[in-house]
Amino acid sequence: EVQLAESGGGSVKAGGSLTLSCAASGYIWRRRCLAWFRQAPGKEREGIAAIDDSGVTAYDDSVKGRFTISREETWNAVYLEMNSLKVEDTAIYYCAADEGPYGSNWYLRDYRRFNHWGQGTQVTVSP
Repeated sequence: EVQLAESGGGSVKAGGSLTLSCAASGYIWRRRCLAWFRQAPGKEREGIAAIDDSGVTAYDDSVKGRFTISREETWNAVYLEMNSLKVEDTAIYYCAADEGPYGSNWYLRDYRRFNHWGQGTQVTVSP
């Protein structure tokens, strides 16, 4: 059974930084993609960063240059380093994983392409 567990959320002032972690276990897939999504109140879940098994990363335009996704070589963890945080980054952040040969850009476009999710971690950015 695939398990994903996020940590590292919290409250920070605008301009600050946070790093989220996601511990992943239970999969033995040959192909895979790990990603971070977020969901603000009243909004649809949106993809913000993904990394596939070729090491290719993809980012939503809203976080490019500010957020960085990375992973452990063993695929046991994926991280999201968030810098220059803005009030509009406030949301619940979710880790997602899926088995498949598709690239990070493809996966990032639609949260329904992922079959495994963590429970989420709250990030709150204040002015």
